[in-house]
Amino acid sequence: MGVRSLVSQSFQRTACAALALSLVVTPLAPVVAQARSAPESFADLAETVSSAVVNISASTTVEEKRAGVPNLPPGTPFDDLFEEFFRRRQGQGGNEGQGQGQAPRQRRSSSLGSGFVIDPAGIVITNNHVIADATEITVIFTDGQKLKAEIIGKDAKVDIAVLRVKPDKPLNAVKFGDSEKMRVGEWVMAVGNPFGLGGTVTAGIVSARNRNIDSGPYDNYIQTDASINKGNSGGPLFNMNGDVIGVNTAILSPSGGSVGIGFATPSATVQPIIDQLISFGETRRGWLGVRIQNVDDAIAESLKLGKARGALVAVVDEKGPGKPAGMKAGDVILKFDGKDVTESRDLPKLVAATPVGKQVDVLVMRDGKELTLKVTLGRLEDGEKQASLDKKTQTDAQPGRSAVQKAFGMEFGSLDADARKKFAIKDSVKGVVVTNVDANSVASEKRIQPGDTIVEINQEAVSKPTDIAARTKVLKDQGRKSALFLVANAQGDVRFVALNLD
Repeated sequence: MGVRSLVSQSFQRTACAALALSLVVTPLAPVVAQARSAPESFADLAETVSSAVVNISASTTVEEKRAGVPNLPPGTPFDDLFEEFFRRRQGQGGNEGQGQGQAPRQRRSSSLGSGFVIDPAGIVITNNHVIADATEITVIFTDGQKLKAEIIGKDAKVDIAVLRVKPDKPLNAVKFGDSEKMRVGEWVMAVGNPFGLGGTVTAGIVSARNRNIDSGPYDNYIQTDASINKGNSGGPLFNMNGDVIGVNTAILSPSGGSVGIGFATPSATVQPIIDQLISFGETRRGWLGVRIQNVDDAIAESLKLGKARGALVAVVDEKGPGKPAGMKAGDVILKFDGKDVTESRDLPKLVAATPVGKQVDVLVMRDGKELTLKVTLGRLEDGEKQASLDKKTQTDAQPGRSAVQKAFGMEFGSLDADARKKFAIKDSVKGVVVTNVDANSVASEKRIQPGDTIVEINQEAVSKPTDIAARTKVLKDQGRKSALFLVANAQGDVRFVALNLD
């Protein structure tokens, strides 16, 4: 199994000052940045840490097709045609292999990745996607020793797995360093098993930090130009002190090979997860019980935020920790447990890293005023189980029909039985249904479409089409430039959309 490849199609500022005295201009001395020279050699560092870096061989048992049917690559257009052809041959006695009714044959599929030892007693770290659904895992050391491994725990959200082997003697191990202290431009070294070539050392620099590659809810990767390829997955990224500051996880590449853009999950992200997996065999993340979205300039103006910042609460879970603390849809979370929430993607990482049961201060902006709420965090995993099992009580929509209203390039109608049937809208959704959207309107640009329902405007519920015009008129009279719509799709998922009132 290799590093996950993100396929793409190609993928000094100086300040001067002058001081004028009479007719003489004297320039201030420029600030000159002194760059450190590259390390003379990485040999000592490589020699020190390489024995703690291992190869991971993961085997999975898969079913083969019936005897006589060729094993075609997945997705082959003629796969079904070939299978039907050989099935008919078998029915005519043309198969000398497996008979009718016999169980399908099985074969073993193997993949290779990387890992590293963090405890001499036999604790090994790798990526979750390296071991995936493996039925047998072998850890291969630099001296050729091979040990069977068991899975202590794994987490798909940060792509980390913790393995245990039972060595005859203590293993060489490495320790984690502080990824938060790494700066862009600092030297790093990767060690791993690219393309099955074990014990490979590459070096480069930290190219960027806090990269979001949309691979999961907690993305904040270290980007590096140290050569990382398929098979490097799960291997360590070292600083110059020999501390692991990242776990190599993904690459950006049109070909699957290194083009100088690799990504490592920071040690600050993986360490708490590893501790939980070792202690409990599972993760125990904090849970706030809200659904959030980004705050753009239009939403910031409509909520009087001044500038786009924070995380906008779209939904508050009725059974989540935020509800009893007084959190409401439309709140903008500005700080969580004393830490700034600059943009919405900051919040899930902060909440998840906070211990379950801890009471935290959450600073929100509501109606133009700042308010501090005290929330006792629940456990995310419990919230996810609840969401998958919970079936909300469905209520009947009020009957009746009113005249169609038009505004913002949209047409609105009553959310009656006919509208629910036409657009397959759940009974739990309340508001005013959008029956048509002008393709050239701002509403269309904001991805509002027929069948969506306007639930609120500036946090006030609407129930009939005439409410739209009445509410927007009030906002215009107040001098507002935009209106904040709470929009639900047919399934009841909601989001905020700001529309210009001009």
